[in-house]
Amino acid sequence: MNLQDVALFLVITETHSLTQAAKRQGISAMAVSRRLASLESELGTRLLQRTTRSVSLTQEGMEFLPYARALIEAESGARALFSPSTQGATGLLRVTAPSGFGRRHILPLISELLSENPTLRIDLRFTEDVVDIVGKGFDVAIRIAPLKDSTLIARKIADNPRIVCASPEYLKTIGMPHRVDDLLKHHCLRLSSVPQWMFERDGELLRVGVDGRFSSDNVEGVRELCTQGLGIAQLTRWDVMKEIRNGTLVEINFVDANPQALSVWAVLPTTRYLPLRVSTFIEKLRSSLVPGSQAEFVLPGRS
Repeated sequence: MNLQDVALFLVITETHSLTQAAKRQGISAMAVSRRLASLESELGTRLLQRTTRSVSLTQEGMEFLPYARALIEAESGARALFSPSTQGATGLLRVTAPSGFGRRHILPLISELLSENPTLRIDLRFTEDVVDIVGKGFDVAIRIAPLKDSTLIARKIADNPRIVCASPEYLKTIGMPHRVDDLLKHHCLRLSSVPQWMFERDGELLRVGVDGRFSSDNVEGVRELCTQGLGIAQLTRWDVMKEIRNGTLVEINFVDANPQALSVWAVLPTTRYLPLRVSTFIEKLRSSLVPGSQAEFVLPGRS
């Protein structure tokens, strides 16, 4: 397989245009079309749908995309392996993560990662949405949620159960809830994306509708008002561990249910070839959360 044609395929998927890909590569649009056709002929399948204005991936193209990236990464890694100027991880690392977790636990690692790997570049995107990491070209997505069945691969980094908490001042004024139903009597600060709070009881998932005067689409807003004593919140362990440790928030335990068990996952498009920059990032994050722990790959939905 001609790796130059594979690299050109990746450029086309980034520009969504044969013409723009031709300009970027410094060749004619006809040459781009001819080399793409050659790659498709070699693979025996159509990778892209062409129109007069744009191109889009076929289903087969979507499936080939992570392998194409892996092929180019493998070539780049092999060249870097024997380059005397190369130290550590190289290339562009593209990461997507939830904003609250990312700002508190990933951003503090960036300076050290860049210092330890002089030729590494990092593109970090914060979003609460589930991103199509294959289609958007991300190397890894950090997710904190039960994972659904997928063709993607997930690596568990750390346990991260939900935690119900409140400030000492709020609990002193309003009182400590002891049973899940007691939450109906309290001011609950809620994430907009989580209309119901999740608990586990006798191995079953329990959904509890809560009410309150404030909701937000980001963890920081809910956590801030919770520390100010405006109500009770359900966040995850790594969202509030700092506040629990310094006493500005108190964890609430219930006699009739436990908050839902979750984990921090690194979701990858494939592990057939894992670039050094990706494994370096994952291990840096894992060691910062759970020093000395052992991470493992699993299929989403089978953890």
